Parts: sequence; structure tokens; C-alpha cells
Amino acid sequence: MIKLYRFGPFLGTPDSSPFVMKAMLLLKMAGLPFEAVQGNPFASPRKLLPYIEDDGVKVADSHLIRVHLETRYGVDFDRGLSHEQKAIAWSVERMCEDHLYFALLDLRWVDAANFKRGLGRHMFGAIPAPVRPFVKAKLRQMNIQRLHGHGLGRHSRPGIADLAIRDIAALASLLADKPFLMGDEPCAADAFVFAIVTAILTPALPSPVRDALGRQDNLVAYRDRLTGRYFSDAEFGGSGPG
Repeated sequence: MIKLYRFGPFLGTPDSSPFVMKAMLLLKMAGLPFEAVQGNPFASPRKLLPYIEDDGVKVADSHLIRVHLETRYGVDFDRGLSHEQKAIAWSVERMCEDHLYFALLDLRWVDAANFKRGLGRHMFGAIPAPVRPFVKAKLRQMNIQRLHGHGLGRHSRPGIADLAIRDIAALASLLADKPFLMGDEPCAADAFVFAIVTAILTPALPSPVRDALGRQDNLVAYRDRLTGRYFSDAEFGGSGPG
């Protein structure tokens, strides 16, 4: 059976990482049984989670996990899509992974109050208490530098929120009244769009970005639709989505 190495349920969501949630949903969409286990990023081939182990083969990076599932198991996540639809889906996925995700990092790592109530409280339990404050501070600084290197972190925090809200408005307009991103059935891009929408809507982490997303009724319903189709309450930490 495939093993998926992940962080674990986080504040009413299936995982603290949207990339882990993406991998979980891809495996579920593929209809492949898997076991989700606690992972250690430093044991991953790319020093990041998620990664999978499939018959002794380790595959890291959520996109490469998709490629592995398509290649080894003949899964076609984008079946039925035209070439134009595939191009749109890929573009939307890139907007979410390479832009909106970094606004989520700002929300979770830069916002001191959200860091304290979120990752700072729930992510570092496995770290020995004597060194835990140092590790927290070090990882927070690394993510702040990561945001700066990306470029989004060079904006003011209100400026970052404004850009993220534009991404959200674009997503809501593209989804419109469709059940899923490109039509009646989910495609590969839905895996990360679901994941980032779920992550931003994390109940305990308020922000203008979360407020804006919460006002997009079709995106909230989209999250609930995919949750009901593929996830159990137990995978949301026992409470279902917030």
C-alpha cells in the first residue's frame, strides 16, 4: 500500500500543508488505497512534505506525486478536458501554488498573532522543549526570508492581502456556478484549489484574506462539496470543515 508522509490534521483541516492536502486528494481521486502517516521533512528526498513511498520508491513534491500516479497507475486526472481547458486548469493551479500560497505563508508565519495561535502552538510538539523556542524562531525567520525572496514579502501586509483577494475573486469568477473548477467532475487542478481554499478558511486564523474568501459563497460550497465527496470528519480532526 502507498504511504503518504504528512504533518497531520491542523485546526479542523486535514493537514497544516495545502500541498499535503493536494496529495491526499489526488490519491483519493485516483481511487488508490493509501496510509497517511506522520512524516519527517528531513527524511524526505527533498526535505519537504509531502512525499509518498510506493513499493520502495520514494516520490517527493505534490506535482511529481501526480506524475507518478499517472505514469504507474494510468490515472488521467484531466480526462475529458479539451486542450484549452487543460491550459486554463494548469494556469489556475500555478496562480494558487506560486502566488496565493505565499499569501497564506504571510497569514500564518508573519502575522504574529496567527503564528502564536496556529503553527506556533500546534506544529512543534515533537521538538524537545529546551530547543523549541529556538526552532520556532528559526523556522519563522526562514519563512519570512522565503517570502521576501519570492517577492510577495516585499509588499506591505495590507498589500499582500489585496493581491491575495484578487486571486480569490478570480477563482470565484472562474468557478462561477460549476460544481468543480472545469465542469461536472474534478480535475487535477481541483486538488490544490481545494487545498488552498480549505487552508485559508481555517477557522482559528482570522485575516482579511479569510474574510474575503468566506464571502465567496461558491468557493465555500466548493470546499464543502469536495470534502463531502472525498473526506471523512476524522480526517478533519473529527469536526469537519469550519
